[in-house]
Amino acid sequence: MLGNKISKNQKRKITLFLRCLIISFVAWALFAISSMYDFQQVARISYVNLPEEKAFHPLQSDLVRVHLKMSGWDVLVKRFTPDTARLELDLSGLKTKNFIALSSQINFINKQFPATKQAISVSPDTLYFDFSKQSQKRVPVKPVYGLTFRKQYGIAGEIRTNPSYVTITGPAEDVDEITYIETDSVKGNLVDSDVRTVSYLNRNNMTNIAIYPTFAEVLIPVAEMTEKVIELPIRLRNTESYTSVRTIPSKVKVTLLVSLLDYGKWTPRDFEAVADMQDWAKGRATSLPVQLTKVPPYCKVLSIEPQNIDFFVRL
Repeated sequence: MLGNKISKNQKRKITLFLRCLIISFVAWALFAISSMYDFQQVARISYVNLPEEKAFHPLQSDLVRVHLKMSGWDVLVKRFTPDTARLELDLSGLKTKNFIALSSQINFINKQFPATKQAISVSPDTLYFDFSKQSQKRVPVKPVYGLTFRKQYGIAGEIRTNPSYVTITGPAEDVDEITYIETDSVKGNLVDSDVRTVSYLNRNNMTNIAIYPTFAEVLIPVAEMTEKVIELPIRLRNTESYTSVRTIPSKVKVTLLVSLLDYGKWTPRDFEAVADMQDWAKGRATSLPVQLTKVPPYCKVLSIEPQNIDFFVRL
């Protein structure tokens, strides 16, 4: 009986100890996540209020470190979901000098973060700029996309943007090197209809370039696709040295993937199948490979039968 009593007392003590331990841990955790901590956040900078009639080169990286004061909970979330923030800096001060002191923009910077995350300082604190001649030109917009489609669906026409051209302004040497501006990537999964969306223009590595407008509408035509089989006559190249050349067969069957909308649009006149006698003349082939040298846009060639043809030559 005594042994049983001691055993029950020990169990009660262990249970009480574990309860105290759990309560202490919960209290410590609540205290830890509610306390304020210093945290360094990497941010990519962009510029607003650019000085007119002045072009500039940043003399440092477009990445800075923002020293933030935030709660333990926010720090924990940042540890598990690291990212690069976007930070706007006001360049109106470049009208009279060639540097910007970020310590003077702390209030402006804090407006870009939630009230629970307040910036203390930015490293480096001072950004320097080199001024040069300003230039302007219009460049085409290039849509960037990453789409996956439902089975038997695909892009069925020209991908367009509105506007198709934008105006860029900046240092002459930088503007001259830019031939087009890309959009941010348009993404979608299991797409089975036209995609129409507004995408911002990608400003990576162009912090000293002003773009107008800053976004474009992207239209990607999507339609159901189907197979189509056409017969094409084979056109021979480099036959001048021979009296006659006859191929076996004289035609090939080409299997295509086309949109249902364009099924009746494409005919054999829109394609060209070619075999080159030069391959045989130079001893590189005993049969001639068939190549398609003319294919309408947004038609996908699935197969060519036969891929190689025999031939008879009369010298």
